[in-house]
This record gives sequence, structure tokens and C-alpha cells, in this order.
Amino acid sequence: MTRYWVRAFLSGLALSAATAMLTVTASADKLFGAMEKAYVTNPTLNAARAGQRATDELVPQALSGWRPTISVFGEVSRTRSSKEGVPIITPDGPDVDSVAINNATSGNVSIQLSQPLFRGFGTVNQTKSAEARVDAGKQNLLATEQQVLFDVVQAYMDVYAGRQYVVLRRQDVSALEAQVKAARDRFAVGEITRTDVAQAQARLAESQSFLVNAQTDLARAVASYVQMVGQEPGKLSYPKVVSIPNSLKMALDVAGEINPQLLAQAFVEVARNSDISVAFSNLLPSADLVASAAGSDPDFAQSKDRSSAVQVGAQLTIPLYEAGAVYSQVRQAKQLASQSRIQVIEVARAVRQAVASSWNAYVGLAQIIKNTRTQVSAAQLALNGVQQEYQAGTRTTLDVLDAQRDLVQAQVLQVTAERNRVVSGYQLLAAIGHLTAVEVGLKVPIYDPDANYKRVRNKWIGTDVKTVE
Repeated sequence: MTRYWVRAFLSGLALSAATAMLTVTASADKLFGAMEKAYVTNPTLNAARAGQRATDELVPQALSGWRPTISVFGEVSRTRSSKEGVPIITPDGPDVDSVAINNATSGNVSIQLSQPLFRGFGTVNQTKSAEARVDAGKQNLLATEQQVLFDVVQAYMDVYAGRQYVVLRRQDVSALEAQVKAARDRFAVGEITRTDVAQAQARLAESQSFLVNAQTDLARAVASYVQMVGQEPGKLSYPKVVSIPNSLKMALDVAGEINPQLLAQAFVEVARNSDISVAFSNLLPSADLVASAAGSDPDFAQSKDRSSAVQVGAQLTIPLYEAGAVYSQVRQAKQLASQSRIQVIEVARAVRQAVASSWNAYVGLAQIIKNTRTQVSAAQLALNGVQQEYQAGTRTTLDVLDAQRDLVQAQVLQVTAERNRVVSGYQLLAAIGHLTAVEVGLKVPIYDPDANYKRVRNKWIGTDVKTVE
């Protein structure tokens, strides 16, 4: 049954993809449009939001340490007893061989209330720990949002560049097919040798292989795009260059303040420090206010035996020795807090490296694009000149083939550099912490993680939740 459901689900996906291919409009898909669709529909992001809503419940669970617990206990029993040889008066006189049977129904009910008064400051610190973990979860949700949007940028640019590669490879194949035909014609009239024809054929076979590879890479890029966005890409347009900080120092300063991964780890450190106090609270006294009421009836048939009692009191518990377990838990919490402090430094260094790397890549690619454009223009002029000289008999077939290869390689380098610059720009935004729907300016309803947190923080009762299937 499970395998059938999986096959049906995958078949549905394939049908949806095929339908999307048939209904693609002629208008160009924009990068922001793809990001907006992913922001709303991407399952990875929606799952992370659900996970954060679950994390929100840590706070009401911690606050429950201030609240009373109430329990009710009830019991009803039926007793049947008998005794032989008990004299029973009958119309014919006493019967000493009779059996006396006694049936009785008894019951009791009690209700108990326990109100915590003091827990060694454990509830206070557990609440602080839970609040810090919720804050860390919000930052992790932002990090997931950034990763999803960056993956969309990569998928978008991979499809855009992949299509350019396929066009270039097809043009190269067409040019080499013409070159092979020309070589065969010249060989037929004795102007060139069979070696020249073989060289042209070898280059054509190589170019055809490159075309197959480009088509394969494009298909893979389209699949990634569908995975991230949820539909087939239409006619994509080259996105505008993103706005980035004016200097590397500015970028590093901003990242140190708002990078979600760094902030998340900082909140984890706060939570771990509170965990030390939570563990230590088990070594301190605790006090509770206890109230109870109970009633019992040994025989429902005789109301005179009913009884009831009400009791109110306070309980004080002073731990003397907990078999060493609590001491171990305190030491463990201290080591985990130390680990978190070290991990803050680790994440800060990783963020700095990511910002510096993407910044230098973005700046360097501007010059690389300029150089590749010059290279393409020069390679085109060189190919035209070599072809004319080839017709005049002063250049060989290999010279033409090399010039054609140089042009295609320059064009591929240009497309690659243009693709990489867009990706590195958005990678820099992600490293800083600016690749979010709010910072980028996506026209979508912004998901507010605080809404669910405020709804459940002080909730005392109820199991209803808002879920996304």
C-alpha cells in the first residue's frame, strides 16, 4: 500500500511538471518572482516554520512550573460476603442451616491541588533558557529562509547560464559541421589532405560531446529549479546587480550584528548558561502548598457512615544527597556552556570568512567579466581573420579549428563569469544577513514567527494549533 501511494505521488508530480511545461507563458520569469514563489511554497522553509512553532512551546512548558496541578481520584467497589449457619427466622421457624449473604457498595473520592512555591529558582532559569532557545530558533529560521532564497538564486542562474551554454554549443556544432563539409570539399579537389578532414571531424565529435554535457547539466539545473520553486522555469531574464555594502569593512560590521547563524549561536550560549542554574536548582530546597479534600462512603445504603475531610498544608523538601547525579548534571551543564562560548567564536570566524570570500569574488568578477568581453570580441575578430586567410590558402584547417575553439571558450567564460557574479552577490547578502524577504523587498505576506509565540506563551489549557499540511 505504501509503495502504491509513493508511486501515485511521484506520478502526480510528473504530471504536474508536464502540465507546467505546456502552460508556461511567454513573459519572462524574474528572479524575484521565483524567490517569492519559493518563499510561500517551498517545503523546506514551511517545515522550518512548523519546527519553530514547536520550539515556541518550550516557554509555556517552562512557565508551567509556576502553575498548580490538580488531580481527582475516585473508586467504587462492590462487596459480597456470606456466612453459613447463621440463624434466620422463617415462617416455619428458625433455620440454622441457612446462609446469610451481605451485599455492600462502597466508594471514595478525593481531589488534590499542589501549588509550587519555590523550586530553587529552577522555574525562573528554565524560562530564561526556553526564551533564549526560542530566540535562537527564530534566527535559525531566518538562516533557513536565506539558504532557500540563495538556493533559488543558484538554481535560477544555473538554468539561465545552462541555456546559454546549450546555445553556444549548438552554434559551435553548426560551425564545425560547416567546417567539416568545407574540408571535405577542399579535400575532394586536392587543396588539403585527409589529415585536415580528420582534424575537423575530431573537433566536431568533441563539440557534440560538449553539447550533450551542456544539455545534461541544463536538465539537472531545471530539476533543481523545480525542486526549489515548484514549477518549470519560463523564459528567464538576467537579473539586475544587487546592492551591496560599499566596503568589506562595512560588510563585516553588518554581518557581526545581524548574521542569523551568529545570533542563533549567541542565544544558544545564553540558554546553556541558564541550564547551569536549572541543574543547580535540584540541590536547593523546594516548597509546595498542598490542599486536598476527600470523601468516603463504606455503604451507599447507610448514609450515616459517610465521612469527609479537608486538608491544607505546606511541604518543604531539602535534598541532602542525590547519589551524585545532580552534581554530575551541573558539571555537564557547565561544560556545555563552555562549548557554546567556543562555538560562538567558531561561527564568527566562519561568517567572517564567508563575507570576505564572497566580497572578493563579487569585486573580482566585475573585472573578469570586462576581460571576458574583451576576450570574446578579440576571439571573434581573430576567427574572422583566420577564416579569410584560410580561404586565401595561407592558414590551415587546424588554425581555423583552434580559432573557433578559442571563441567558444571565451564565450563560455563570459557566461560563467556573469552567472558567478550574480550568485556571489547574493551569497554576500546571505553572509551578511540581508538575504531575507524583508531586506530584499519581496512582495509576499511576510511570515511572522512572533505571532504564534505570543498566542501560546501564556496559554493555560487547550490543544488546538494552526498547522500547515
